[in-house]
Parts: sequence; structure tokens; C-alpha cells
Amino acid sequence: MGLARIYSRAILGMESPRVLVEAHVSSGLPSLSIVGLPEASVKESKERVRSALLNSGFEMPAKRITVNLAPADLPKSGGRYDLAIAIGILIASEQISAPQDPEIELYGELALTGELRPVNGVLPSLLQLSKGGGQALIPADNYAEQQLLLQTSAKLDLQLVTSLKQATIYLQGQEPIDAVIPQAVVNFQQEYSICLSDIQGQKQAKRLLEICATGNHSLMMVGEPGAGKSMLASRLVTLLPPLSEQQALQNASIRSLSGDRLEIEHFYHRPYLSPHHSASAAAVIGGGKIPKPGAISLANHGVLFLDELPEFNRDVLEALREPLETGQVDIARVQQHVTYPAHVQLVAAFNPTPSGYFPDDPLGRCKDTPNQISRYLKKLSGPLLDRIDCHIEVPAVEIAALQSAKPDGETSVQIRYRVAENQQRQISRQGCLNGELSNQRLNQAVQLDQQTQDLLAQSIKRFGLSARGYYRILRLALTIADMQASDSIQIEHLAEALSYRLSQRLADLF
Repeated sequence: MGLARIYSRAILGMESPRVLVEAHVSSGLPSLSIVGLPEASVKESKERVRSALLNSGFEMPAKRITVNLAPADLPKSGGRYDLAIAIGILIASEQISAPQDPEIELYGELALTGELRPVNGVLPSLLQLSKGGGQALIPADNYAEQQLLLQTSAKLDLQLVTSLKQATIYLQGQEPIDAVIPQAVVNFQQEYSICLSDIQGQKQAKRLLEICATGNHSLMMVGEPGAGKSMLASRLVTLLPPLSEQQALQNASIRSLSGDRLEIEHFYHRPYLSPHHSASAAAVIGGGKIPKPGAISLANHGVLFLDELPEFNRDVLEALREPLETGQVDIARVQQHVTYPAHVQLVAAFNPTPSGYFPDDPLGRCKDTPNQISRYLKKLSGPLLDRIDCHIEVPAVEIAALQSAKPDGETSVQIRYRVAENQQRQISRQGCLNGELSNQRLNQAVQLDQQTQDLLAQSIKRFGLSARGYYRILRLALTIADMQASDSIQIEHLAEALSYRLSQRLADLF
């Protein structure tokens, strides 16, 4: 009897460290032990492996079998090691020969029949493998991951298998496995069923959406019910250019980890997520015993829309503060500490009062007392609001505009081309979008004349802006200047930026 060594990979946040699966068959009472810090789902694999071997025409050795998953201090979970464990036992018991490529990696969960089932997190593992080049066997139902990698520059030798029997045939080189014919991916054709021109009126809000899309700025909208806040938020993603290859792979990896179905045709599309206000902190930020990404990570490089913002649990809203500032989520558990990306454009919307209308509503529709309004808005802390770049009131749409059947204004496609051009100008100049500029680099990039400096100083003093608010206004003004192809921030650019931050009516609410 002997020893076999097969490779697989674990999942640790966005990382996928390599795992050595060692199988040793020796004399002794029949048993199968798995060591190396396995979770319950990994320990259960011995029953799946036993049935899969027998139902695939192999023998389960009536010997003492020890399977070690190294390194021993790395937590292992899920059924992704089933195939590697089964192949290791077959090699150690000399039922099959060792593979020609000793570095080949195997991923896959076994059914009792010996068929291979898909596993989560295959894409991060393959991307980690591609850094050094290599070969891997993956379940045929993880077809989408293979197709995504075929469309990119990643260099990998991937083989799809449907069962344990087919995997052993391939590893012994007895016969080739039929290759899956790749399907074409529509990568840069972003077709949306919605368009910004569908919204009647709201010219100022549409203008601000383009500004936010151009500079990667966050947005807060306040208005009465039916004003179009949700419609405006859903159109922001249609104004954004396609993801780059690196961004698309990162987003696909996050979806693979969360167990979501990967849609090849939407590979380069920007995500748009709108969690319900009853969502927990773990659902929005991420978490769990085995930390999984939350909505803020699933919306990476896209739009996270929080409708009815004051209805969210205060703990959830406060947990958003750090990720919005750093662009990543750190989740610490006893055995794991993982980091997920969270580069999102936050769009928040809510009604000014519980009844939905401003206290000074001319029709007297606001029936709330000051006490009720205070309790309603109490969940929105000052530090959270200070982290949102733009604040705007969304008024009700005029009846005349609603009765028009014609599209109103430019289409999303027209604006998207302009946004892409302006974003490219920012990246060429500073390597990132204006919303991502550090304070130090912003000070180096922005030179204000005396009149503009005076206006900014007066506004800060009058409205009591924080240092964070000061820099956010400068970033916003820089984006407006870029949109007008100006080499410097003029006083009209700053004035418009201030108008999106210093609304007296919104200030009176808080």
C-alpha cells in the first residue's frame, strides 16, 4: 500500500491558497479519517467518496485510510475536496496510476452515484492558479467559469469532467474527453431594458446622475413618494461604461464565492443591487460563520441602492461607514480574517418624513409631529451623511411632463459615451477617477483663484462643513470642470458643486 499526493485549493475570502491532499492506505482496521482542520461538510465527504467509488466500479480498500489536508492550520469547508480525496485513495490503493502532470489541481463535489456536482468559488481558485500557469479538472456544471476565462487573457489548461469515472480516464490518458465548444460572449454591448430618457422631467436630477457617473460620486435623494427616486437610481448603472477585464473577473469571483449563477453575457455589465430595508448587517456588509460577501461587495464597481434609508437598522447603516471610505470590507472571525472589495457608488433615497412629505408641504399632507419626524430621521447619523457626496431634493413631476409620450432628454447610450470619455480624461491625468482621489493628491491637482477660494471659505463657515465635506465638494467641482473640458475649477463649477451639498431645505430636516 502507498501514499498519494493530489492538489486542490481552499477558499479564504478572495484568496485561494493551495491545498495538498495526501492519501495514505495502510494495514489496520477498515476506516477513513480526514485530518487538517476540516469543517463538518468536509468530514462528511468520506461517506460521499465511499459511495461514489463503489458506484463508479472501483473498490473501497478494506484498510486504514488517512487523508491529510495540508496546511493543517488552514480551515477547509465545502465539498470541493471530494474529487481530490477520491482520486488520492484510488492512486494510493493502486487502482489507477498517478497522473502524468503531478501538479494538476482537482475541484468538485461527488454525488453518491459518482457524478460531479459544481462547487462555489471555482473562479477565484482558477485565477490564483493562472498566476503561475497550470492545469485543472473542474465539474462540467462549472462551465460558465471556463467560458469566462476563455474570453480573457488568463492562460490555463482546463478540462471539464462529469463524473469520477471520466476524471480517472482523463488522468490516466486512456482517451480524450470531448471538448466543450466555446460560445461567443457579447462583452461590450450593454443592452438595458431601461433608459434615462424614460423619466419625464427631473432635469436637475438627471444632470446630477451624469456628474456622479463621471466622477464616481455617491448620491442621496430626498423627495415625496412617486417623485421618481427609485427610477433615477436604477438608471445610474446604464450611464456607466463597461467593466474592464480585471474588474469583471473580480466581480465574477465574488459572485462565484456567493454561489450566484454566473451569466456569461453580462460579464462586463456593472452590477446594481438594492437590498430590502429589513436586510441584516451580514446580508449587506457580509459575514457568517464562513464569511461570505454581502450586498456591498456584490455591487463592487457598480451601484448599491438603499431605498427608504431611515427604515434600515441603524447598526447596518453605521457598518457602512468604513467600507464606503476604504473601498473594502474586513470581516474577522475566530479562525478566519477575510477582506472583500467594496468599491461601490452608493445611492440612497428616502422620504423627508414618515408621512412622505416635507413639513412645509403647501397642501398640508404632512401630518407628522416634530417628535415623529425626529425619531424617523434619528437613524441617519451625521458621519454617515457626511460621507455622501451629493444631496438633492427630488420634487414631484409636473402633470404636463407626465402626459408627454415622447422620450425626455438624451438617452443613456448618448450619456454613457460622454461619461466614458470624461472618465478616460481623469484616468489619463491622475490614474483614477475624481471620487477616488486622496486628499493630498487633490490638493496638488486643484488650484483655486482668490474669488473661488473666498466663496468656498464663506460656505464652509456658514454651513459648518467638516474637513471631509470640504474635500468632497472639491472633488465634485473638479468633476464638473472636467465635464466642461476646463483645465481648472472656476467659480461657476464650485457654485454648482455647493448647490448639491448645501440645500437649506434638506439641512432644516436634520
